[in-house]
Amino acid sequence: MLSTIGVDNIDDLFADIPEDVRFKGPLPLPRHVGELEVERILSQMADKNVSASTVPFFIGAGAYKHHVPASIDHLIQRSEFLTSYTPYQPEISQGTLQYLFEFQSQVALLTGMEVANASMYDGSTACGEAVLMAHRVTKRKKAILSGTLHAQYRAVVKNLSEFSAHEIDALAPAFGEKADLIEHIDDQTSCVVVQTPGVYGNLTNLTAIAEAAHAKGALLIAVVPEIVSLGAVTPPGAMGADIVVAEGQSLGVGLNFGGPYVGLFACKQKYIRQMPGRICGETIDADGKRGYVLTLSAREQHIRREKATSNICTNSGLCALAFSIHLTLLGEKGLRQLAAINHANAVKLADMLSENPGVELLSETFFNEFTLKTPKPGIEVIDQLAKRGVLGGVPAQRLEPDRPELANAIIVASTEVNTDLDRAAYVKALKEVLS
Repeated sequence: MLSTIGVDNIDDLFADIPEDVRFKGPLPLPRHVGELEVERILSQMADKNVSASTVPFFIGAGAYKHHVPASIDHLIQRSEFLTSYTPYQPEISQGTLQYLFEFQSQVALLTGMEVANASMYDGSTACGEAVLMAHRVTKRKKAILSGTLHAQYRAVVKNLSEFSAHEIDALAPAFGEKADLIEHIDDQTSCVVVQTPGVYGNLTNLTAIAEAAHAKGALLIAVVPEIVSLGAVTPPGAMGADIVVAEGQSLGVGLNFGGPYVGLFACKQKYIRQMPGRICGETIDADGKRGYVLTLSAREQHIRREKATSNICTNSGLCALAFSIHLTLLGEKGLRQLAAINHANAVKLADMLSENPGVELLSETFFNEFTLKTPKPGIEVIDQLAKRGVLGGVPAQRLEPDRPELANAIIVASTEVNTDLDRAAYVKALKEVLS
């Protein structure tokens, strides 16, 4: 097999993985033990982890701890949902197609866009696919990435563009949207990618950026990492966005140790045939009854090969269902209330933490996440808080290790799950760390 693919040994298959991060030698586990022993060993290993539900938790930066009603897990674990797969035979997949159709309707309403697809893997890959879609629509190859875009989203976009002639103009990380973003837009630009709320928490009014992009024939891609924010702020579609991508994890899905999550993707109607993934539609059957079909599903498995708009092979169906159930339980009024509680909790915490000497609030307008500048390095502060039983956020330099100016910045998120006792514990622990 090695000879056939043209490599000398197994190690050659891992050449792209840096030597210093490769695991050397066997795992520190017994070679063979019984089932009871394996369970005991793994339980001991698991006990070393700190669960997000057992301590005051203020970590965000793209994945957020929200309350997930028990009814959601109960419903998605029904066998007809849990074991269903791609609806290749729509006549026997009406239930799956209907909930995907409802999901699409909810996403379109939330984002203020005309059409939405039946979900993608997560927010970051949806962002990368949006850039590729913009290249196809505009017949251009240059993407401008805002300084507010999450470092991991930026990395995914670069990864998807690496083996093509696409040009990436990634602006330096910024706490707020800088005016010079517009100055980067030229006649070769296919799209401008702006995240709101930004990775450091600030909200951005997209209207002026959309107008500048459209004046040059480019598209505006809006990225929303915290979907609950759309219960409180103007949706990107109302500010002129052409494509909106988002992470839907906050509704119904949970943190899940980093996945699986659910990517949301919506756009203007005129770009629908360039949208990746699949779209479910509503129709009428031969007997005049309402039915659902896969309206558009232009992917490589459907004989399109190189003409496919995407190599996304499936959608996050079960997570999309969880999202849809949660949003249905909330309704418009409930979503607005949830968003208001999130914002109020974050404002309250930001005010309390800012009272510490030397602590500065860097975020001007934010939803449920903000950035603080501390007198000590952010990585040290967060590690010391963890030792005191508080998961206090994300050091900005962990996201941007090459930016020394971010050394003392920490990104803090506060959602509806945080209580007065949680906030008090954070304030007390931070005081001790900075004293």
